[in-house]
Amino acid sequence: MRRPIRILGIDPGLRSTGWGLVESDGNRLVYVACGSVETSDKLALGVRLVALHDGLCRVIDEFKPDEAAVESTFVNVNAAATLKLGQARGIAMLVPAKAGLDVAEYAPNLVKKSIVGAGHADKGQIRMMIGVLLPKADPQSEDAADALAIAVTHAHHRASIVLRAAAR
Repeated sequence: MRRPIRILGIDPGLRSTGWGLVESDGNRLVYVACGSVETSDKLALGVRLVALHDGLCRVIDEFKPDEAAVESTFVNVNAAATLKLGQARGIAMLVPAKAGLDVAEYAPNLVKKSIVGAGHADKGQIRMMIGVLLPKADPQSEDAADALAIAVTHAHHRASIVLRAAAR
């Protein structure tokens, strides 16, 4: 008998990194928890990255996910902002990988299309559909809702990832 797979979705950001956990049991999804790791822009960059690292480590230690999924970075017009987001994303990829989890990556448009049905959905639409897909979820931030959307996207796409890995 198989057990449900616990998936950690991470929406990386330097100011706020959202995280969301779901359990996937075949086609059934169950909300586990969500939240965000906040940092202050008054702190030095290194201190902020350590705070993201430590916060995500606490989430993994407490909830013991089996797999993780992170949203891919899109390029902004502002190169400095893109670089900072990339550094936060590096932490978001490193922490679960260092904990021994497989880490999948999903483009923002794929997440939106998987959750809402349109690749250019806004955050309000994502939050509404998370409420439909995970009725017990009550994310307190857009980042937490986005992280749940990333976890749900991974739950929907993980079967094809597993099949591709088995074929290798």
